Amino acid sequence: MKNGVSAMHRIFLGLLLPIVLASWGCTSGQGPTQGAGSFPIGTPVEIKAPLGLPPVLIPADNPPTAETISLGRRLYYDPMLSVDDTVACASCHHPDFGFTDGKPVSEGVNGQKGGRNAPTVFNAAYYATQFWDGRAPNLEKQAEGPVQNPIEMAHTLEGVEQKLTADPTYQAEFEKAFGPGPITYEKVEKAIASFERTVISGNSPFDRYFYGGDETALSEAAKRGLEIFRNPQKGNCTACHPIGLFTDNQFHNIGVGVDDQGELTDVGRYEVSKNEADRGAFKTPSLRNIALTAPYMHDGSLKTLKEVVDFYIGGGNSNPHLDPQLKVLTPTTETGEVNWSGADLEAFLEALTGEIPSNVGSP
Repeated sequence: MKNGVSAMHRIFLGLLLPIVLASWGCTSGQGPTQGAGSFPIGTPVEIKAPLGLPPVLIPADNPPTAETISLGRRLYYDPMLSVDDTVACASCHHPDFGFTDGKPVSEGVNGQKGGRNAPTVFNAAYYATQFWDGRAPNLEKQAEGPVQNPIEMAHTLEGVEQKLTADPTYQAEFEKAFGPGPITYEKVEKAIASFERTVISGNSPFDRYFYGGDETALSEAAKRGLEIFRNPQKGNCTACHPIGLFTDNQFHNIGVGVDDQGELTDVGRYEVSKNEADRGAFKTPSLRNIALTAPYMHDGSLKTLKEVVDFYIGGGNSNPHLDPQLKVLTPTTETGEVNWSGADLEAFLEALTGEIPSNVGSP
């Protein structure tokens, strides 16, 4: 079995990488024009993907170095990026909560509440786009959004540059990472993105079973759950969460965020694409480490994995833009016989919890 699983892993990588490379061909060259000293100059670092994950793709203008990763880690945990020094990236994406904040929706400066749940940073390096609505093409551009959002950090890119320039220790770190020259937000976002590309998590019990051939890595319940997850006549979960990354990197309306009148409370991807088919559609989150990142859905409306499974068994909330791939899951046959167990599916989802890198905590 082990040799067969290894072959399957190679097939998975062979199918996945061309897709991801094609998407990056459209995005990795975007962003600010390189200026003097904007290219990392430090010690090159190889980001090694753990079992179950493909290689991390790196933009040509931002190769990871020990210096940019260290600088990005410091910036990620520093509330100096917010206007009043109270909110850091880690405030909403903290390792103690699976790189989320454990809240239905995030809180920014002055306790203001946003409208969406904080997505995890785990394995964000593999997303073709960033944010629930996909409005940022890569991690570099994503790092610009929260700083300028009036609810989150309520700052400006120029203001962050000025604050960092006034700190001699940051001046020294930026020079080590990028060479002589002014501190620019382009350098800030490149450093943060380089750090975030190290926040990858694999080698889960599922990976050791599926790719490593370890029959003992999964419980019997989780094995049954895997069969439910993959079976089109049962869970049919791979329609949007294919084995591997456990996301199709697409956008779907699954009926979350609909009021009592059947109206959408958040138009989602439509706000970016202006495509009617995208109304109420949100990016498919990866299910890796899903047990660590409650509550769930873009609005944080479901508190537990059981509630998520029950939501799909119930078919979600109907609305005119509901994705046609969404179907009511039926654990029983037409004769009333129990066909599969939601508890088994939950056990499988819990088995997607991977190892947490040791170098990603606060400095």
